[in-house]
Formats: sequence, structure tokens, C-alpha cells
Amino acid sequence: MSSFGTYLIGFIILIVGLAFAAYLLNVPQMWIGVGVIVLIGIGVLSATTRTKMRDPGETTTTTRPPSAPNG
Repeated sequence: MSSFGTYLIGFIILIVGLAFAAYLLNVPQMWIGVGVIVLIGIGVLSATTRTKMRDPGETTTTTRPPSAPNG
């Protein structure tokens, strides 16, 4: 499974737990729904930024200068 999928599954588990806690605290269902929608949006945005692939030209490794010939 990709890291994007793993991140989203974890975030969805977190959202379900928070929604259940809000339900137990007698928060109105409309506000629970609003919170779930907002958190899903935040989860997708953060998952895409954390798991986005780096461009090949943007490597952070340093290149060594060519070594001197042995002789």
C-alpha cells in the first residue's frame, strides 16, 4: 500500500474517533458532519503534501567533484 493510502487510513480512523467522541458529548449531528468534512479536506491536503514525489532535479544530495587521477 502506498504511503498516501496509509496516511489517509490513519487520518480516517482519527476522524471516526473524534466524531464518536463528539457524539458521546452530545454535540449536534450537523456540527459533527461539518467537522468530519473539514477534517477530511485537511487530511487529503496534508497527505498529498507529505507524500508527494520529489522532482528528479530537486535532489538534496551533494555531488562530489571528480577525483584526481591516480598516478
